[in-house]
Amino acid sequence: MTTLHPVIAEVTARIVERSGDRRADYLAHIAAAGSGDGTHRQHLSCGNLAHGFAGCEAHDKAALRAGRTANLGIVTAYNDMLSAHRPYERYPELIREVARQAGITAQVAGGVPAMCDGVTQGREGMELSLFSRDLIAMATGVSLSHDMFDGALYLGICDKIVPGLLIGALSFGHLPAAFVPSGPMPSGIPNEQKSKVRQAYAEGTATRAELLEAEAASYHAPGTCTFYGTANSNQMLMEIMGLQLPGSSFVPPDTPLRDALTVEAVRRVAALAGPGPQHLPLGHIVDERAIVNGVIGLHATGGSTNHLLHLVAMARAAGIELRWDDFDALSAVVPLLARVYPNGYADVNQFHEAGGMAFLIDQLLAAGLLHEDVQTLAGPGLSRYTQVPELDEAGTLTWTPVAKVSGNRGVLRGMDEPFRADGGLRLLAGNLGRAVIKVSSVPEDRMLIEAPAIVFHDQDEVKKAFERGELNRDFVAVVRFQGPRAMGMPELHKLTPTLGLLQDRGHRIALLTDGRMSGASGRVPAAIHVTPEAESGGPIARVRDGDLIRLDAENGRLDVLVDEAELAAREPATADLSAHHVGMGRELFGLFRANAVAADLGAGVL
Repeated sequence: MTTLHPVIAEVTARIVERSGDRRADYLAHIAAAGSGDGTHRQHLSCGNLAHGFAGCEAHDKAALRAGRTANLGIVTAYNDMLSAHRPYERYPELIREVARQAGITAQVAGGVPAMCDGVTQGREGMELSLFSRDLIAMATGVSLSHDMFDGALYLGICDKIVPGLLIGALSFGHLPAAFVPSGPMPSGIPNEQKSKVRQAYAEGTATRAELLEAEAASYHAPGTCTFYGTANSNQMLMEIMGLQLPGSSFVPPDTPLRDALTVEAVRRVAALAGPGPQHLPLGHIVDERAIVNGVIGLHATGGSTNHLLHLVAMARAAGIELRWDDFDALSAVVPLLARVYPNGYADVNQFHEAGGMAFLIDQLLAAGLLHEDVQTLAGPGLSRYTQVPELDEAGTLTWTPVAKVSGNRGVLRGMDEPFRADGGLRLLAGNLGRAVIKVSSVPEDRMLIEAPAIVFHDQDEVKKAFERGELNRDFVAVVRFQGPRAMGMPELHKLTPTLGLLQDRGHRIALLTDGRMSGASGRVPAAIHVTPEAESGGPIARVRDGDLIRLDAENGRLDVLVDEAELAAREPATADLSAHHVGMGRELFGLFRANAVAADLGAGVL
């Protein structure tokens, strides 16, 4: 048996100790919620129960009325604007039919909102994006509040949706559960080709029609976007944490194998929801070891920086106190084994074809870099997740051991030849506060940037300054008043083509912001999620144009090179954000902005 790496063991032990009282309270809560004999709906009054099955077809109504077998709640984020969620339209009927075959029932418990960051990038709606995570968690709670259910199936893929579903699901952690993915769309035009058109458009050498053609050739079919942003990082996390079936993250939608995996997920939850030794609540799967495995997966794949917010919040929902310092300590010992666009040329389909999650988990387990002794949807032990799903000649779902050699060393490698010796996410700290940086695709000669600050209060101001020819020099773009209390911590993707172009011209460029850049961030050094944020009077609000900023990713430092007494004496800048608090639904989220916690605590209200 492989010995667990001492740093993994040490960080896990630290989290267990830190979380002791909170985790104990959580486990006591779900134990109380799950106590009692029989199905949950047997405790409802006749009027409650009659309302609960009134709309069902005859067979399901009879079963629900009898109350002797499990009823699974389906919480769905289906809508047909999100390409990743479009395949979910037909899932409820498939799930209901499989449940009937298993001698139980299933009902759609409720729907949750599901917005697309790809549609709202650079728009007012992006300022609702992060808070939609907590709203989704609340909607999940409302969906399951009828107490009709003995297990749950969560249908969600994208950025804030999976974290929100899991936070909500953990409030019902006494229920056995599975996350059910739908898979990525087919590969479109090469990512590098799309990136070049975006940059050409930013430079003014490509037309809008040319840019739209490139984008439409990239995002072109039902399924998840194929770059390795937050949506696909979500899928990696759900698999490495044991909440999805082995090998299910990146199987294409609307295929026989995808349907077979969905069927098996229903059957697994049906088994786990029954009485006896197989009964396994979700809250027992998501423990400190599973959370650490998730962090390790992020490092090994160069996953989305958004999970330095989301995974902290998800862990907290399970009574677990995860900190950025834990990410940083684990990053030092976990090698980067995958390069998926924007950290490489390949997309998630190529990653999957090269061996995907099964190969990654097999390599990490063999090196003692994952907790194997965890509970999972597939059964005890993470080694089950080194198996690859396939259909035999009879159409039966089977799993076979993954090959020990990568099918494409350009996208996925073993422990003997990692892309880099450490993970792709790091903690920065200094007199500007704390921040995180993704370094997996930052050039080695850009790991240290020291340059004058140019201060902005809006990402559009950066683009305008570029168009005026004011940015053809070395500088650090300080884009502040973007945090959760200021305007909901939007993604700042509009900055990427402009800053990338300036870096390609030879300028030494960096970004410093209390906003977000997701898994789609890449080559330009970006100190993001700066906390305390400007709206809370953090040091970033004291930076002035021309101040020298030192961003040192190698040594984890983030400083403004100003005398400490002078910095402390400066009045923090203020910003009139009223225009960002009205319109496009933003006036509905004032309560969220006023009560959001700091970025390093999850940047939400839950």
